[in-house]
Amino acid sequence: MSRRKDLTGSKELSKIVVKGMQEKKALDIVILNLTKIKNAVADYFVICSGNSNTQLDAISDSIDQQVHQHTNQNPWHWEGKENKEWILLDYVDVVVHIFIKERREFYALEDLWGDAEVLKIDEEMIIS
Repeated sequence: MSRRKDLTGSKELSKIVVKGMQEKKALDIVILNLTKIKNAVADYFVICSGNSNTQLDAISDSIDQQVHQHTNQNPWHWEGKENKEWILLDYVDVVVHIFIKERREFYALEDLWGDAEVLKIDEEMIIS
């Protein structure tokens, strides 16, 4: 699939994803803006952590509900619902990563995409 020329849609989708994360008290929410990185696999990565398998499930369900409610989209692909250490929801232009804290530290996606613009979301922050 080709990436959209108008990045407004993917930017808005990343904000909807953050709202779903915040509803279930996700930790350490970060948006990586990959739009200026040549050959990036998506426009945005949205990453968060959770404390338990149950919380990871709740976060992924909340994101899925928020995105569907606001855009009528379903994930193009998802992984990790079985092992519940790293759940991935792929909306093509926005890829969501939900980690158990230890797994997030191990994979260090923020470091792998060091050229990306990083927006750290505070617990009370409402992005618009």
